Parts: sequence; C-alpha cells; structure tokens
Amino acid sequence: MTAQPQDYPAGGTPVPEKSLRAIRSALVVPQDREAFDAGLKAVLDEVRVSLDLGVLNDFVHLWWLAACDSAKDPEGRRRMHAVAERIQAGETVPKGRPVREVLAEREARG
Repeated sequence: MTAQPQDYPAGGTPVPEKSLRAIRSALVVPQDREAFDAGLKAVLDEVRVSLDLGVLNDFVHLWWLAACDSAKDPEGRRRMHAVAERIQAGETVPKGRPVREVLAEREARG
C-alpha cells in the first residue's frame, strides 16, 4: 500500500506535479526546503555510488507527499515545525489527538 494525498475538492488546492522542481516549489516552509535540498544532495550522492534509482524514486514520492501537505495546509506545516523545534529544545508540548482517532475521523468523512 502506498500513501496518497487526500483528494482535493473542485477548485481546491491543486496537487503539485511529481517532479523535483514542482515539489520544491510547493514547499512553503523554509525548514522543508532546507531538508529537501540536503536530502536531495544525499540521495544523488547515494545514486552515484549505488547506481540504484529506487532511492531517488522513494525520495521523490515522500517529498511529493510533503509538498501536497504543504500546498493544502501551509499553516499546519509551520505549526508542525514549530512544535518540533520546541521538542528539540527540550520544552514540554501539549499532546494532540491520537493518530488512530484522526485517521478514523478522516475515514468517516469519506
């Protein structure tokens, strides 16, 4: 099973193309762009050594999902990074809802 972005309603945010340029352009949060650039460099270095394009395909797919999320909910991406920074700084952050609960709610919506 592969993860897919949720369907966007008519007139909603379009899904970015599954290309490196389109993916990077859709990343609105600086932390995402920085991680994408660093990850791309590492993946291309790995491809040069291993000659295995599978790792590049995996990289593109994972970042495409992040780009879809970024296009759909840029403020949510910013909040996610802010919480991650607080956690890395050793701060206590309030717990959110369990993932199973969120997924069940999404499934119920159709």
